[in-house]
Amino acid sequence: MNVVVLIGRIIKDIEVRYTEKDLAVSNFTIAVRKDYKNVNGEYESDFINCVSFGNISEYLNKYANKGDLVAVKGRIQTRNYEDKEGNKRYITEVFVDKTTLLSSRKNTQQETNEYKDASVKTETNALDSLDIKIEDSDLPF
Repeated sequence: MNVVVLIGRIIKDIEVRYTEKDLAVSNFTIAVRKDYKNVNGEYESDFINCVSFGNISEYLNKYANKGDLVAVKGRIQTRNYEDKEGNKRYITEVFVDKTTLLSSRKNTQQETNEYKDASVKTETNALDSLDIKIEDSDLPF
């Protein structure tokens, strides 16, 4: 079973890109605070790379800011590639299939009105709402 649930802060504003098939894709990183303090008495964080698709990417782009607290649920995926110098690089990231924005300062009034109309949900499942197959060639990386 490959399931991960994280709560952390977005480290920079999320930007959406679109594949050739017009699928929204976002790569972003969240800082997840560790439960314990280091030797200096300070909390440290792990920086977790995440990838979202479709409605989730558009939702986060519209409502999430750098520093906002977000919960993500998804699966861990690893991949590798060769860089320009021919070195093999490995990447581990969370493919997000649900998210909940726990704090936001962006478009607060508009967001509230849209929730009342039920046109935007705080919890979104990108892959369930899309009737498409995601191929490696669709990914922008």
